[in-house]
Amino acid sequence: MTPRRILIFGPGPRFKGGIANYTVSLARALKQYGNAEVHIVSWTQQYPSIIPRDFFDRESRKDLLEGTGITVKYITNYNNPFSWKSTYEYIRDWNPDMVIFQWAITLQGFPIGYISKKLTRHKEIEQVFVLHNVQQKEASRIDRLGTRCGLKYGHTFVVLSYPNARELQQMFPELKFTLTENGERARDGSRTILKLFHPVYDIFTPHPDFDAEKFKAELGLKKHVFLFFGFIRKYKGLHYAIRAFARVVQRRKDVSLLIVGESFWKTLPDTFSARLKKTLFCLAQTLLVKNKSNEQDYRPLQLIKQLHLEKDVVVVNRFVPNEEVYKYFQVADALLNFYTTSAPSGVESIAYNFALPVIATRVGHYMETIQEGYNGYLAQPGNIESMAEQMIRLIDHPIDRNHVKETARKYSWENYVRLLLNR
Repeated sequence: MTPRRILIFGPGPRFKGGIANYTVSLARALKQYGNAEVHIVSWTQQYPSIIPRDFFDRESRKDLLEGTGITVKYITNYNNPFSWKSTYEYIRDWNPDMVIFQWAITLQGFPIGYISKKLTRHKEIEQVFVLHNVQQKEASRIDRLGTRCGLKYGHTFVVLSYPNARELQQMFPELKFTLTENGERARDGSRTILKLFHPVYDIFTPHPDFDAEKFKAELGLKKHVFLFFGFIRKYKGLHYAIRAFARVVQRRKDVSLLIVGESFWKTLPDTFSARLKKTLFCLAQTLLVKNKSNEQDYRPLQLIKQLHLEKDVVVVNRFVPNEEVYKYFQVADALLNFYTTSAPSGVESIAYNFALPVIATRVGHYMETIQEGYNGYLAQPGNIESMAEQMIRLIDHPIDRNHVKETARKYSWENYVRLLLNR
């Protein structure tokens, strides 16, 4: 039976970042294309209190759910197990046909696992996990425990790339999985892995009356603009993008690199409380994280001065509210996603909605979503020369924007919902 009451568990629109955007977009799509009654249950606090970061969107003013009839209940506090119980009871009483968990952070496996286990009492509820990744990008000693705890009771697992499907199967070797791409669920008692895609965000759209040339002039951008957009984190490879761009500048003088995004670990004011959180968090990392490098020490923007690129790089080092996102995509010639891991990218899906080509590395899902010369180009991971070559290639051989629009149609929310609901 096709579900008509669907509850999504994930960060609501009060939060920053791609997972919150995904939660909102999924809810809107299920309402519009799935003809479902949709409700969001959100965290009030997503992580342990010692994590030194502000996760709330305090800048955006537009309500992305306005006029949709979709409601949000903020109830789950990571640090309060009593709220986990309240969350389960709230979901139970709402009586959904399907609960869709947004899974991206291994640490969240403990409260999510508690809620999911409780929901197994209600066999009529299908538990679907959308896996933005399987394990945390920064592997720790509790990653495996958190992942197994959080995902153990799921019925259907939506993966956005084949590497994530393999990782899930390796994480649970004792379970039987059936991989499908057509939306059908396994009928032999095994768990279903539903291979889908990251849909193109329709909450960010081009403004037809926007004067891109005027905005470029205001920012001091040159003819060809390469864009890095989103949280500045090490796995996204901004350090590679800057070094590769430096090689492009040696060959061309009509290029700019536009870096737009908030430094992930620099969102709190310099207070005693913030310093205490940083100290405790660093101690926890020392005890738990296998890789001793501390991402809080990641400062790729320093490369701009070191490589003498001050006149060629424009930096907007802050969180950009939803209302301003379109400006940066409409002045760019290509998006740079030189990722080091196979994490799906919400920024890539934003780019497609602006008919913007993507230059990425040959990791994870990019080899599935990017067709060379059609909607973007691919560089070798960790290879700065290869990245620079692809940037030059895009200038010499521009991508037909109509091809990118076709990609956006292929990865639409309408197609995604049809498969998710097996219609």
